[in-house]
Amino acid sequence: MRVLVTGGAGFIGSHFVRRLLGDGCPELAADRVVVLDKLTYAGNRANLAPVADDPRLEFVRGDICDAPLVGRLTHGADLVVHFAAESHVDRSITDASAFVTTNVLGTHTLLRAAADTGGVRFVHVSTDEVYGSIEEGSWTEDHPLEPNSPYAASKASSDLLALAFHRTHGVDVRVTRCSNNYGPYQHPEKAVPLFTTQLIDGLPVPLYGDGGNRRDWLHVDDHCRGIALVAAAGRPGEVYNIGGGTELTNRRLVDHLLELTGRDASWVRAVQDRAAHDRRYSVDITKISRELGYAPLVPFDDGLAATVRWYRENRSWWEPLKTAVPA
Repeated sequence: MRVLVTGGAGFIGSHFVRRLLGDGCPELAADRVVVLDKLTYAGNRANLAPVADDPRLEFVRGDICDAPLVGRLTHGADLVVHFAAESHVDRSITDASAFVTTNVLGTHTLLRAAADTGGVRFVHVSTDEVYGSIEEGSWTEDHPLEPNSPYAASKASSDLLALAFHRTHGVDVRVTRCSNNYGPYQHPEKAVPLFTTQLIDGLPVPLYGDGGNRRDWLHVDDHCRGIALVAAAGRPGEVYNIGGGTELTNRRLVDHLLELTGRDASWVRAVQDRAAHDRRYSVDITKISRELGYAPLVPFDDGLAATVRWYRENRSWWEPLKTAVPA
């Protein structure tokens, strides 16, 4: 099987590639893995270092909006797993143009290539943020999309495009929507690595508002295992939620990290809340569990402790990223 992975040098994409080449995806017997990544600030070749010498891996630096390049790489592929996206909500609030370009136009370019090629499975990796905010209960896959941030709106747009290409052009599209990921190799602008590296360095943690916003936390390994299941046995034209089963307020998440880094509450600084900050996310994973046998396997306490330990032991990976983060 020849697999094209877009955004394969990013946090989740690189984990999927490492899993794929490390025999962590028995459902997908890949004899060739092509990574297409633009290497923006969030893409990092070092994320692929553990598999860099694998002869099955080919790395291509390029833009998913480059139609000739995308067409060439898609030709002959059996499976496209589309991770490439601008994903930081705060950045989308400041300027959404890159989000529209990459998440909407880039996804369209990939879908057009898949339609032209024919016979390609296309897994579109999305987010629970497309649903908006939910006070109680959990979203099923047929819940209306009500995105609140420009980032979430761009992902909702790409979801709808992907599903439309299935209905209109017959592309074998499968959409996944995940909850909040955490794990090693996550860029330090995101909550868990930002808070962890701040606390390791004896710096305060910025906590939005009252800290009461709630998220479901999903270890990146569980997420990638769910994606592999969808890629191998999901139904074309369907959406699958992938969740971790651990719901925490942001304040409670910080408490866990304070304990793991040996800090106390004096290191927390309340900051002005994010505009249109969704109060709560929660996905119902009944569908993927019943159809594909998915269940999260990484206990949150174990996964978070291992993640903090990884950042302690890999300062050389994250410190340059923190100092180089663009405004």
